[in-house]
Amino acid sequence: MNDKTETLMTIVQNAGSFPLDDAIRAPHADAAAVKRAMRSMAGGVSVITAGRGDERTGATVTSATALSMDPPTMIVNINKSSSTWPVISRYGHFCVNILAEDHQDVANRFAGIGGVKGTARYEGARWTTLVSGAPVLSEALAAIDCEVEEIIERHSHAIILGRALATISGAGQSLIYANGAYRSFSLD
Repeated sequence: MNDKTETLMTIVQNAGSFPLDDAIRAPHADAAAVKRAMRSMAGGVSVITAGRGDERTGATVTSATALSMDPPTMIVNINKSSSTWPVISRYGHFCVNILAEDHQDVANRFAGIGGVKGTARYEGARWTTLVSGAPVLSEALAAIDCEVEEIIERHSHAIILGRALATISGAGQSLIYANGAYRSFSLD
């Protein structure tokens, strides 16, 4: 028996001692505690937009990220109780609008602060469309226009995979959300 075989046998033997069944049945962590923990991690702020005309809507998120570059694919997580979820599902598109530090007002509107809903969230900014037809913030730090590839519904959220169809890039510094507040980040 060689060293690699002995190491593999040790790993297999130790794996059997892990109480996997107990871990699967373990109680869930407190949702408020997990939320507090996640707020300590800084995240880039994006607005996910979808729909056309009077059916335009969107949400402020820190959960947008690239899944793959081959092919270019984005992943976003949207609460199924939000007004954005059925519009993304119906239209089969969304845009990840990456916000600059001077877009805090846009982030607040799409977060529903002040009770702003639906197309009223689009007021006060310039919008256009690219390939999919999803609304694109003209002054975004960057925007990634996507066509829905797959939707995975889990618990309270839909995990949405989108094939990137087009992008725009602007200039400025990223808007960041950490510890319950907006911040900016600069490499300068």
